[in-house]
Amino acid sequence: MALLSTPSAASAALVLDTNVVLDLWLFQDPRTAALREALQRGHLICLATPHMREELRRVLDYPHLVARLAFYQKTAQQVLDHYEAHAQFVAVPNKAPWTCKDPDDQVFIDLAVAHQCPLISKDKAVLTMRGRLARAQVAVSREWVPAAPPQLR
Repeated sequence: MALLSTPSAASAALVLDTNVVLDLWLFQDPRTAALREALQRGHLICLATPHMREELRRVLDYPHLVARLAFYQKTAQQVLDHYEAHAQFVAVPNKAPWTCKDPDDQVFIDLAVAHQCPLISKDKAVLTMRGRLARAQVAVSREWVPAAPPQLR
């Protein structure tokens, strides 16, 4: 996994927390269908760090997720492969000026702030930081919503 210093300019970048990644590639939550399609088409790229990938690998070993993997007839490696295929790995950024109550979520905030890109998270501790992160040009939301096409006059 090669690290890039900056994301590719060809695609819009965003940061996805681990729960959103699970919704995309394990649970295939219908609310993530548009996001999954945008990632698969290359319209979006998920920024990630090696630490974030390692967290996903570790989470996929949790007993309740091992059971869900079996239920969906998937392997942890398949989920990791999907993630890696749609992620652009970058170096761990400096800490953002704002600190999350949940230290495990700080890496997502730091990355989104460093690259001034949207952060999609279902984590309450992250969602409560919306106002502060907006000052750094970081939109925080529970779901990705595609931009509306321009109106024709």
